[in-house]
Amino acid sequence: MATDIKKEKGKNMHIAISGNIGSGKTTLTELLAKHYNWQSHFEDVDENPYLNDFYNDMQRWSFNLQVYFLNSRFMQVMEIRKNKKTVIQDRTIYEDAYIFAPNLHAMGLMTTRDFENYFSLFSLMDTFVLPPDLLIYLRASVPTLVKQIQKRGRDYEEGIRLDYLKRLNERYEAWISTYDKGKLLIIDVDDNNFSENAEDLGKIINKIDAELFGLF
Repeated sequence: MATDIKKEKGKNMHIAISGNIGSGKTTLTELLAKHYNWQSHFEDVDENPYLNDFYNDMQRWSFNLQVYFLNSRFMQVMEIRKNKKTVIQDRTIYEDAYIFAPNLHAMGLMTTRDFENYFSLFSLMDTFVLPPDLLIYLRASVPTLVKQIQKRGRDYEEGIRLDYLKRLNERYEAWISTYDKGKLLIIDVDDNNFSENAEDLGKIINKIDAELFGLF
């Protein structure tokens, strides 16, 4: 009976997973898409023409990278809202605007002129964007992030500095503390090994059922 309720109430919803680099967004997206039979949307990391250049020279490529992400995620959200199925999305349009771009600006890696131009473009796009029906935030400490980044072994991530991850974490916490666009579920990744532990994944699924379907 519960499965039928899920299918009925789960039509055409938008679920989004947010979190710092290495927090497990892609893995959780895959696991939840499989469990609920949701359609998944991922960051197009492999197709991104700026990532390698950005990690080699952040100051030169920060604006280009952020505009690319903004355009990519805006198109994703437009596509999601037209979809007939429930979609789960790996990272949101908000994270670039409230976390990554302002962090680059604060670190002197994006000029004020470029940041203001970028944020003006985001603000315009935001008027056309509906927030997700549920936002899942993966909270993780810097040691956990580092461990998971090292485990996946992406070449362009080898040079990520600890202070960069720490700054991002601080901005994530500030953003989440004021998030009021819709339902929010916070998962502490330090205490939940959902990628390898079925019981831990089950705890997350139970919380999602409660948020979306009123099931316990």
